[in-house]
Amino acid sequence: MPLHFLLDEHVLARPGETVVLTGAEAHHAAAVRRVRVGEEVTVGDGHGAWLTGTCEAVAPREVVVRIDERTDVPPPAPRLVLVQALAKGDRDELAVQAATELGVDEIVPWQAARSVSRWDTAKAAKGRARWAAIVREAAKQAHRAWVPEVGELSTTKQLVQRVGQGAASVFVLEPTGEERLTAVALDATDPRDIVLVVGPEGGVAPEELQAFADAGAHLVRLGETVLRTSTAGPAALAIVNAALGRW
Repeated sequence: MPLHFLLDEHVLARPGETVVLTGAEAHHAAAVRRVRVGEEVTVGDGHGAWLTGTCEAVAPREVVVRIDERTDVPPPAPRLVLVQALAKGDRDELAVQAATELGVDEIVPWQAARSVSRWDTAKAAKGRARWAAIVREAAKQAHRAWVPEVGELSTTKQLVQRVGQGAASVFVLEPTGEERLTAVALDATDPRDIVLVVGPEGGVAPEELQAFADAGAHLVRLGETVLRTSTAGPAALAIVNAALGRW
C-alpha cells in the first residue's frame, strides 16, 4: 500500500497537475518515510479528496507529487459521533486515537460530573488542539479520506439539549443498562447521526444518566464487564461498524 500524506487545505487539483507537500509533512515524507522520486504515494485533504500520484521532486522542505488519479469520497452517512468524557492521564487521548482509526466522524470532549480532569477556557483551547492533532495523525495512519472534526468542549446540559433535538440516535454506554448495544437494530439508511456517549473513570453520574434518558437517549451496555473509558468507545464503534455493514 502506498504511503499516505495529508495537505492542510482543500485540494482542487486534477490528474496531470501537481500538489506540493511543505512544512512538517514534507519533512515527514522526505526525512522520516524517505520517499523517493518515482515512488507512488497517496495524498488527501481530509475533506474527501483522494489523490494517487508519483513523486517528482523530494526535499525536506518540499515534496512535489504529480497526480495520476483523483477520487472524491462522499462523507459517511450516518455519521458516527463519540462523546468522550475527559479523563486523567492519557486515557481520553487513547480513546480519541483508537476511535479515529475505527471510523468515528466527530469527537466531542465532555466535561462530565465525575471527570477528574477539568478544562478551563485556556485548557479547553489547548486540549482541543491536542485532540485535533491526535485525530489528524490517526486518520493519516488509517488512510482515511475524511479527517474527523473535534467539537467544542461540552457540558452535560449542552449534550442533553443536543439529545432532545432528536437529530441523532444517542446511546449512553452504561454497564447497568438493560439493553445490549449488540441487540440494537441500527439502520444504515437512517441519515441521523449515531452518537456514543462514554463517561469518565468513575462512570456517568446517576443524575446525568437520568437527564440523558429523559431527553430520549438509550442506556446500553457492551457486555458483562466494565471497560475503561479508553476502550469503551472504540469497542462500541466496532459493534456499530459491524451492524451497519461497514466491516
